[in-house]
Amino acid sequence: MCINMPKNILEERMRWVRMVEEGNLKLKDVLVLFPYSGRTLKRWLKEYREKGEEGLIPISTRPKTQPNETPIRTKERVVEIRKENGLCALKLKWKLGKEGIKIHERTIGKIIKNEKLVRKYRVRKIKYKYIKAPLTPGEVVEIDVKYVPKRIGEMRYYQYTAIDCASRWRYLQIYDEQTNDHSILFLENVIRLFPYRIKAIKTDNGPIFTNYYTSMTKRSDMTVKTIHSLDLFCRANNIIHYLIDPGKPAQNGKVERSHREDQEKFYERNEFKTIKELKEKIIIWNEYYNNLEHCGLNGKTPNEMLRL
Repeated sequence: MCINMPKNILEERMRWVRMVEEGNLKLKDVLVLFPYSGRTLKRWLKEYREKGEEGLIPISTRPKTQPNETPIRTKERVVEIRKENGLCALKLKWKLGKEGIKIHERTIGKIIKNEKLVRKYRVRKIKYKYIKAPLTPGEVVEIDVKYVPKRIGEMRYYQYTAIDCASRWRYLQIYDEQTNDHSILFLENVIRLFPYRIKAIKTDNGPIFTNYYTSMTKRSDMTVKTIHSLDLFCRANNIIHYLIDPGKPAQNGKVERSHREDQEKFYERNEFKTIKELKEKIIIWNEYYNNLEHCGLNGKTPNEMLRL
């Protein structure tokens, strides 16, 4: 004997209802085999007698309205700021809070996800647990150089970046070369502009920052060694110069993350016809960055951290 399985919910309900309606079995006998409660079968019978087969079609119990639904204008404002600045949910919450709009960051995350405004990240196979040591402004300043993506007037330019690890305050400057002298000149400007004394800097192992992997240090005769001009400048100003491990840019993570922000939100959104235009716009962009709320600062801006 072959028993065909029901193809849908309506057909399944009709089989149980017909057993009672056609008089083949009594209700109490059907309930012995019925997989659900007796109340459910009685409700099906009532609906069938009143509306026929249409009464057995499942109807969604989802409410048509939500009393706590986010206002449409708030959703539109979230989408506007997201498209304009590309801020994350937490930064959007702080930005909207200053406009008098209270909304949870998870609600913002759902809104931008529904609008397909989220980034697809790679899945990390290994998760590292980092211990964050409390720092004071000026205790460690990360310095690095970024290539300006496009040439301007057939010339290549370089962006020197310094970022304070404690406050995330940073300073940018454009040069037409990357040399030892430019590194020292840039550090002099940082010392002059930063409101606290700089105790240490951290750089990669590029030849404009150190000669540990170049010059005399690679000779077979190690009796003759030279000291990099930047190290001499740091020694004269009582500044410690840290070097990251070779091939470990994550150890200079704050300045590397800063460079990604520059690439995505400054260089990809602007065109520069002259070097003067680039220098003027990068000053405005850096001022905007120093007044932007940061997740690592719990909603405070770098300038606000320096005033604490």
